[in-house]
Amino acid sequence: MSPSLLIWLVGGVLLLAAGFVTTLLPRLRARTRETRVAWSTARAAIDSATVSRDATAVRVPEAERLLARAELLAAERGGTAAARAATAHARSADELWRARP
Repeated sequence: MSPSLLIWLVGGVLLLAAGFVTTLLPRLRARTRETRVAWSTARAAIDSATVSRDATAVRVPEAERLLARAELLAAERGGTAAARAATAHARSADELWRARP
């Protein structure tokens, strides 16, 4: 094998690897950002539901169950689907507490 052919092969492999990296890196960053935003939203919804619970004098068992489920999902640290589910549970609990006088 001649040295120039070896250089072309190594260059081609490096170019191919660079192409894969430049394609995958932005996708990984976007996925990480999406997960962080989803969990930030979930934590904010859980905090809001907690404040509503503390401000309400009446016990609402369904809302307490939903908030407990949201906190459990947050404690387990899943992906974006778990964060969205925790957000939905916390918002539902918040709405139930706000509906009470």
